[in-house]
Amino acid sequence: MKFRHEVKIDINYSELLELRMRLSLALKRDSHAIDGKYEIRSLYFDNGDDKALLEKVNGVNKREKFRLRLYNYDTSFILLEKKSKINGLCAKESAVISQEETKKLIKGDYTWMLDSERELVKELYSKIKAQGLRPKALVDYTREPFVYGPGNVRVTMDYNIRTSLRCEDFLNAEAPTVPVALNTYILEVKWDEYLPDIVKDIVQLKRQRTGAFSKYAASRIYG
Repeated sequence: MKFRHEVKIDINYSELLELRMRLSLALKRDSHAIDGKYEIRSLYFDNGDDKALLEKVNGVNKREKFRLRLYNYDTSFILLEKKSKINGLCAKESAVISQEETKKLIKGDYTWMLDSERELVKELYSKIKAQGLRPKALVDYTREPFVYGPGNVRVTMDYNIRTSLRCEDFLNAEAPTVPVALNTYILEVKWDEYLPDIVKDIVQLKRQRTGAFSKYAASRIYG
């Protein structure tokens, strides 16, 4: 795993507009963005004791969480991801899984996982058995992504955060969702060994405050 630096900053709508303009002048839009943005849907796993949720809320130094993810509701490309955090640094591992495998996973059919050649699938299987991980919360949001080559920098702005009351709706683009974080805008900055000065200058907003907002934790307001 390659660990990266990651900073989250709570911003308001006027700051989002300012950042959008300034970032557009110095950084490139992510090539996967459509009209400068894309929709993300994630399905997070947790156990009956809310291990992942409590570790996040309590700021546990070494933690991990598993999720399924798709972009723009495109079910032809689905990722299983594990996000790890140690000493403030973050790493992400991913593996592509099929629609059929996704349906089985959501329904609680795990028999296919043990024979998979994908290490991440087998790791999730082991933790489903050992920790009781299950699909727990579905989260949708809009992301505006920017990239900068030096430092392998990625800057994103997330908003319109919503959740569905049914994990089974992960593959359903028409699933009804409800907002969980009104007027919430999150700036995320990720980089490898160093953060170039040009990016530092752009994100130095007067009212910025580093936050620990969690989309997964926000989605758990309903259960």
